[in-house]
Amino acid sequence: MLSTFIDEAQDFYTPQTMTANELGDGLARLVWESFSDFFTIEDTEFLLPEINIFSEDEKCSGRTSEEALIFFMWAYTRGVQMAFLGRVSDERIRVGLDTLHQAIFEDMMEHGTPGSQLPTFERRVINRYAEYHQAATESDHRLGEVASRRLIGRETNDSLSVALSERALAIVNPLKDFLDGIELIDS
Repeated sequence: MLSTFIDEAQDFYTPQTMTANELGDGLARLVWESFSDFFTIEDTEFLLPEINIFSEDEKCSGRTSEEALIFFMWAYTRGVQMAFLGRVSDERIRVGLDTLHQAIFEDMMEHGTPGSQLPTFERRVINRYAEYHQAATESDHRLGEVASRRLIGRETNDSLSVALSERALAIVNPLKDFLDGIELIDS
């Protein structure tokens, strides 16, 4: 049985091309997977409860969830930009990223977020992206500090800062490497 699984895995080939819409849809799934893994206690790479960012206050916990989602959206967006800027038209990149964001927003509404709250969330996304981009241009450590402060809503936590910068790198670099070999085509 194991040899069958290995044989099947060896038949996987990286796609040569991908439409911008396929990219966006695939990234949305990856964002949600990263988001749910982040809050899983069994995630041995990074244990949130040990850092004590969970709160009995539902409003505080909701903010933490939103901030984590934005952080993961930014990391995948950053990976796409690093892979495609300069070799694919800005418009085609924008279509892929718009598809990613639209899929996330639709999923949020399907799971109970009122549509009336989306414009406020979108403004927060834009603001965080600008903060994270600026911090990332300074250093990985600075990115972790900014993300930590946003996630817990108070002074940065050193272990969380390190873990968040490592998590961003664990998303951005492999995604960039994967996408470097793919031609992004019109939808």
